[in-house]
Amino acid sequence: MSDFGKRDYYVNRELSWLMFDERVLGEATDTSNPLMERLKFLSITASNLDEFFMVRVASLIDMQHAKYSKRDIAGMTIDEQLDAIADKTHDLVDMQYFVLMHTLLPLMESEGINLITKHEELTDEQAAYVDRYFEEEVYPVLTPMAVDSSRPFPLVRNKTLNIGALISKKGEDEHDFATVQVPGGLDRIVEIKNSDDKPGPRSFILLEEVIERNMPKLFLNYDVVCAYPYRIMRNADLTIDEEEAADLLKEIERQIKRRQWGEVIRLEVADDIDPALMKILKKELSVGEDNIYRIAGPIDLTFLMKMYSLDGFDHLKTALHVPKAVPEISDGNDIFESIRMHDILMHHPYQTFDPVIDFVKSAAKDPDVLAIKQTLYRVSGNSPIIAALAEAAENGKQVTVLVELKARFDEEHNIVWARMLEKAGCHVIYGLVGLKTHCKITLVVRREEDGIRRYVHLGTGNYNDSTAKLYTDIGLLTCSEQIGEDATAVFNMLSGYSEPLYWNRLAVAPLWLKDRFLHLIDREAANARDGKRSHIVAKVNSICDKEVIEALYAASCAGVKIELIVRGICCLKPGIKGVSENITVRSIVGDYLEHSRIFYFENAGNREVYCGSSDWMPRNLLRRVEIMFPILDESLRERVIYILATLLADSVKARIELPDGTYERIDKRGKELISAQKAFCEWADSLVASKEAGVGSRVFIPIEGQNQ
Repeated sequence: MSDFGKRDYYVNRELSWLMFDERVLGEATDTSNPLMERLKFLSITASNLDEFFMVRVASLIDMQHAKYSKRDIAGMTIDEQLDAIADKTHDLVDMQYFVLMHTLLPLMESEGINLITKHEELTDEQAAYVDRYFEEEVYPVLTPMAVDSSRPFPLVRNKTLNIGALISKKGEDEHDFATVQVPGGLDRIVEIKNSDDKPGPRSFILLEEVIERNMPKLFLNYDVVCAYPYRIMRNADLTIDEEEAADLLKEIERQIKRRQWGEVIRLEVADDIDPALMKILKKELSVGEDNIYRIAGPIDLTFLMKMYSLDGFDHLKTALHVPKAVPEISDGNDIFESIRMHDILMHHPYQTFDPVIDFVKSAAKDPDVLAIKQTLYRVSGNSPIIAALAEAAENGKQVTVLVELKARFDEEHNIVWARMLEKAGCHVIYGLVGLKTHCKITLVVRREEDGIRRYVHLGTGNYNDSTAKLYTDIGLLTCSEQIGEDATAVFNMLSGYSEPLYWNRLAVAPLWLKDRFLHLIDREAANARDGKRSHIVAKVNSICDKEVIEALYAASCAGVKIELIVRGICCLKPGIKGVSENITVRSIVGDYLEHSRIFYFENAGNREVYCGSSDWMPRNLLRRVEIMFPILDESLRERVIYILATLLADSVKARIELPDGTYERIDKRGKELISAQKAFCEWADSLVASKEAGVGSRVFIPIEGQNQ
């Protein structure tokens, strides 16, 4: 048996995540993508990086302060990880701005979109418009803040864009510091209107440039020596002692407020900032040189998503795919009757999320429905599911909702929803102490002629009708008696802390799921050793659990062909001789965020397919409530297998991981060009057109001669 513990067999989790963000950045450089889509991908890399710093880097800094000494899966100390992250992130940020300033902005200008990044570049006519706009729309909102002996350095809020300035009283040489927050309530992108309103190129300028140009109007008795934008990132990783918290909801509210004055872990400044101003910011914000990012362009590229949303540029975007109907559910038909006829599989966003909403809405109105139970992790801003649950309670049904208050960056939204549901008469649970409830499950209990029947929805994604248009996920509607019993057990566990003696069909974390995964992987290894058919295909967002990786390495050594589709973090290295030479890893970055988790096991020809909410990460397997569910119906199982086969055949958007942990695009020469996401759009269209839930032209079979 090989020693699978060597550090060289693993990739550091954080560096693997940064490689994922590089792959997203690769879509911004891909000339086959329309221009506005390239802007969108660049914006996504920036928002990804913000969250990475506020959570992952912040967590490492906390460990550093606590003198945490344990090495990570790749054998790196905390200091080594932070140094490597700083090096790689600076390179990534430099590449972001090179792509923007030298590629995308010139392309935008050629398309009649002129983004003015320096106010000094304005024409006289444009400058007059900008100055009027400042006086009429911006000036009344601003609060300039000077710092002197009587006014201490102000609280600079997390993620806000600010303009720092050095000012001096007229006729004096001594400089004081002043700062102005760029107001988040105003549009950051300001369109400069032509005086004659003639059609033609459109010009835009950023709000911070409008303010910077007019800084002297904010400090009338001073000379503005210099002014530059800056932005900080604070530690936003909440630390909640749930055991000691008398009221979890109030404790989380208190911790959310603390995000605004957490430790500064990143400072972005203009690359040509005045050294004296830089010295003040560095001292007052207590930020080290490694965490200072000198930006050669507009700070905070998330504004590019606003550019993407501007009207009039649809010809520079990918044509929008409208989610298609699910053939098994016809308009006007009773959804419970449809589920009784056949389990229903949904593939979002290619197929509409509406049946999930209708399932809850119908249950809320149906006089035969006795109870609705649901878990909510992230929901949309104006959620129809929340409204339906409230209506159900008002209609006298027993409604139990687990609202996960610890869903990162959705805590405030979820607190609002929890209070609203309680007011409507729902029984609201705030989750289990020490665990996040991440599973996606809805149980509807209905009285029917032949007795009580349980209807269940299980999914890989959140009950969020907005992200369901952007994330790829699998959903299952079933009235299987065994799954219904398991669903009841799940909610009894969540509300009453009662652990079931056994599970019929579901595998649930944190107590049972990891062992189930290890058993399924080990079974494939045993089959391979016995000369039986074996094959593992897994599609997840992340893999970083060492025990799971070691089990996969052992299965590879036993001869199991293992094909992994991993969107983001992958600490496993494929193709290492004598360790992982039977493992391949691919990552797909496309128009939709790959979010579904699907698991295939050949099982000596008795193929098993599962979907679930859990990745192969310690947090999912050990610190969250997660559910994995089987696809029992043969025709639906074939459909999910087709989904995996199409993802494995992708030669357009897929990147392949190399044995050193880096990624490269597939060499397309001589290959059929297949984009899985495009194929799924066409497949959803064909299902509606034919009303036949066929499995498509590509089928998934074991490779000939593979352990047979």
